[in-house]
Amino acid sequence: MRYNRRGVALLAALITVLACSPGDEPPPSSHHLPADQRAGTPGIGDPDFPRDGNGGYDVAHYDLAVAYVPATKRLDGVAAVRARATQDLTSFNLDLTGLDVRGVAVNDVPARFSREGDELTVRPSKVLDSGTTFTVKVTYSGLPKPAKDTANLGTYGFIPTPDGAFVASEPNGSKTWFPSNDHPSDKATFNFTITVPAGVTALANGEMIGQPVTAGGRTTFRWRERHPMATYLATATIGKFDLRQGSTATGIQNLAATDPKFKGSLNELYTRSGEITDYWTTVFGPYPFSSTGGVVDDYSAGYALENQTKPLYGGFNPQETIVAHELAHQWFGNSLTIKRWKDLWLNEGFATYAEWLWSEHKGRQSAEAMFQQLHNRPESDPMWKYPPGRAKPDDLFNQSVYTRGGMTLHALRRAIGDATFFTLLKRWTAEHRYGHVTTEQFIDLAEHLSGKDLTPLFDAWLFQPRRPS
Repeated sequence: MRYNRRGVALLAALITVLACSPGDEPPPSSHHLPADQRAGTPGIGDPDFPRDGNGGYDVAHYDLAVAYVPATKRLDGVAAVRARATQDLTSFNLDLTGLDVRGVAVNDVPARFSREGDELTVRPSKVLDSGTTFTVKVTYSGLPKPAKDTANLGTYGFIPTPDGAFVASEPNGSKTWFPSNDHPSDKATFNFTITVPAGVTALANGEMIGQPVTAGGRTTFRWRERHPMATYLATATIGKFDLRQGSTATGIQNLAATDPKFKGSLNELYTRSGEITDYWTTVFGPYPFSSTGGVVDDYSAGYALENQTKPLYGGFNPQETIVAHELAHQWFGNSLTIKRWKDLWLNEGFATYAEWLWSEHKGRQSAEAMFQQLHNRPESDPMWKYPPGRAKPDDLFNQSVYTRGGMTLHALRRAIGDATFFTLLKRWTAEHRYGHVTTEQFIDLAEHLSGKDLTPLFDAWLFQPRRPS
C-alpha cells in the first residue's frame, strides 16, 4: 500500500500459479491468419489501464541481471523472460519506458524490435506457436527515470537516491527498470543478479542465493523469489544499509534493513516484523512465502509499499500499525492478487482491517469502536461519495478504498459472526493461495459459508455513493 506518515492512506502498499489472464486467453488462431491477427495486443485487457501489460503470452519467470552505479545513475541490464504463447505470435510487446534497448533475442535468435512510448515490440524470426514456451532476452541500459503522477500516485518506480535506488513500483512502475508484462494479472517467479559498487548493498525479493561476491571494486548480490509475484512488487532497492537477520519465533526467515540514518529503528523493525508475521499466521493461515522483514530507506517518499517478502518504508520509522498493514498484504495482494485494478479494495481494505485486528489483539481500541467512529462521519464526507468496489483509475488510492474497504469487512463480520468471519478469512487465503481473486469470488464464498444473501450488504458498502445505514 501507499501510506503517508501522517496516517492517511493515500497511495498503496497480485487462478493458478501460471494462470492465463482473461485478457490473454487465446483466440482461435492458426498460421493461416494474417500476420496482424497473430500479434500480441499492447494491453492485457484492463479497461482502466488499457496500455498496461500485454496480450498473447503468459510469463513464467524473469531472470534479471542489472548493474547500477549510484554516482552516475546508470543502469545496465539483461532481462531473460520465459513465457508461454497463448496464441500464435508473429510479434508481441513488453512494457519498458525510457532506457536504450541494445539488442533482443528470442530463443537465442536475434529478433527485430521497435519502440513506441512505453511499448517494446518484438518480432521473432519465426512464428511462435500457441502453447509453446519461449525465452526473450533484452539487453538494455540508460538512466532510469521514475514514473510520476502528481495528481494521483506521486513518484514511484525506480527512483535514484544519493547512495543507490528506492524501488517501489505500484501500480505500473516496473517498466521503469526492466522489460515486463507489467500488470498484476500475470505473475511469475524471479531471479535477481544485482551488481553495485563495493560497500553498497542490493536487496531484492525472496532469499539471497549464497554470499555476495566482490571483485574489481564491485559486489554482486543474487536473490531468488520462487513464489509467483506481480511485477509491481519486484524490487531492487540499493544503498548503504544496516542489516539484522534471523528467524521469527515460528521459524520464518526474517531480514530487517535500515539506512544508517534510521539505524535506531533496526531492532524494532526486526522484532515487530517477526511478531506480526507470526500472529497473522494464526488469523489468516500459513505464511505464503519463505521470508519476511522490512526495509527503511532514506528517501522521503512518505509512503510504504508491500514489496513481496520485503515491505519498503520511505523515509520514516514505521509505526506498528503500518508494519501490520504491509505484512497483511503478504496474504492480501501478494499471495492473493487482483486480476484488475478496479478490485483494489481486496488489497487495501483487507490490510486496513488488519490494522484494526492488530489493535484488538494488543488490547487497544476495538475494531467495533473504530468502525463506529468512522461511521459517524457526516454524510458530506467525501469518503461516502467514493464506492470502493469500483476503484477509479485517476484516483486509485483514494482513502475510501482503504477505510471504507475496511469498514465493509467489519460490517460483514457483524452480519455473519466472528466464527464464520474468521473461517472465511482462512478459507479465502487457502483456496486462492498464489492465485488471482475478484470481488465476486469473495462475495460468493462469504455467502456460501454464512448461508446468507449478502448482496444488499456488499452493494451498500462497496458500490453505492452514499453512507450505508
